[in-house]
Amino acid sequence: MKRLFALLAAFATVLGLMGAFGPQAVAANGCKVEYTVASQWQGGFQAGVKVTNLGAPVSGWTLRFTMPDAGQRVAQGWNATWSQSGSAVSAVAVDWNRTLATGAAADLGFSGTLTGANPKPTAFTLNGVACTGSVDEPTPDPDPVAGTPVEVNGQLHVCGVNLCNQYNRPVQLRGMSTHGIQWFDQCYGAASLDALANDWKSDLLRISMYVQEDGYETDPAGFTNRVNALVDMAEARGMYALIDFHTLTPGDPNYNLARAKTFFAAVAARNAGKKNVIYEITNEPNGVSWSAVKSYAEQVIPVVRAADPDGVVVVGTRGWSSLGVSDGSDENEVVNNPVNATNLMYAFHFYAASHKDSYRSTLSRAASRLPLFVTEFGTVSATGGGAMDVASTTAWLNLLDQLKISYANWTYSDAPESSAALRPGTCGGGDYSSSGVLTESGALLKARISTPDSFPTS
Repeated sequence: MKRLFALLAAFATVLGLMGAFGPQAVAANGCKVEYTVASQWQGGFQAGVKVTNLGAPVSGWTLRFTMPDAGQRVAQGWNATWSQSGSAVSAVAVDWNRTLATGAAADLGFSGTLTGANPKPTAFTLNGVACTGSVDEPTPDPDPVAGTPVEVNGQLHVCGVNLCNQYNRPVQLRGMSTHGIQWFDQCYGAASLDALANDWKSDLLRISMYVQEDGYETDPAGFTNRVNALVDMAEARGMYALIDFHTLTPGDPNYNLARAKTFFAAVAARNAGKKNVIYEITNEPNGVSWSAVKSYAEQVIPVVRAADPDGVVVVGTRGWSSLGVSDGSDENEVVNNPVNATNLMYAFHFYAASHKDSYRSTLSRAASRLPLFVTEFGTVSATGGGAMDVASTTAWLNLLDQLKISYANWTYSDAPESSAALRPGTCGGGDYSSSGVLTESGALLKARISTPDSFPTS
């Protein structure tokens, strides 16, 4: 999911940028830093650092500052490469945020340890220039427009590299994915979807319908009806419904080409009059070339279009929807050979504990050239298990927010795995929102998703 350059060694030593950070860094002529302690506990804390470049554009940067107390130590950071020597802390840009235009900002953060007090760091510099400047306070976002996500945004469409609403303005949808509905159907009743819409403030429900693994192929009519029922339930609550034709094994979507045509002909015809439906025509192609995925898409999309000419279609990408990164490729294979269709987006998936800076770099580059939708991601490893990586998850979500890329988290379920948002045994009860039923991953995602949307209407 670097370029060689010449740089005077003495200058590189001063800036700490010798090596893998591309073209020569340009010193900022002024900067501003906003430092906040997000939380603090016995022996530790989490801090956010927002640096705004007030000078000439920079290509490659290092933020330095001093910890006032000897007991303050950086333990783990995100959105930069962090290091500490004595009381001196350095945060060096990573590939995907190395360029800061005049007025642009980078949001960084770290978790730290402490043995005493926790005073604010001092002597912030950006590329050696003191951050003593100020910027005009930004105009606050307007109050959220009253109404559900679907009421406000209406029929979505792709404009340029963005997902846009009925006002032709870019929007970001934030929501949750079901687990396989053949296994966790009990998690998707009226009470759980009420909670998702009203307590979580979710914009989106991804309906994950496996094709194999006791899924669609065992009962095409039954699974089609269940998907349609969930579309209706999402619509009634003002959420968008992302219909996921969840192909995984085998990884070549062409294996399910006939099934896909049958399924999408049915759901597109049935839901063509709705404004809340998005079609994800293949989940995670793997062990297959991009040209094979493209061929599949160019045969299935016309089936959707025949019934629903306005619906947004999302197609998975090679390497488990990594734009080819997991197969040693990158976004250029899609950029240079795009699917021959309009109103189309490309899927990108990541699992925060497994997929980090190289994947973020790919997404950041690709976002200026391709319409992207993160139809699935996890806070843990690619297996769906293991410990949640808070730092990497935070870096990912900050990046998606910055780029206005929509996302659905895996999963809104009570599966016995750490990627699940709900604790085992939750489904079937009436509580889907309180701290008592949320996993660590669920608590983080609910906190992010439930913040107010800022959907533009003019």
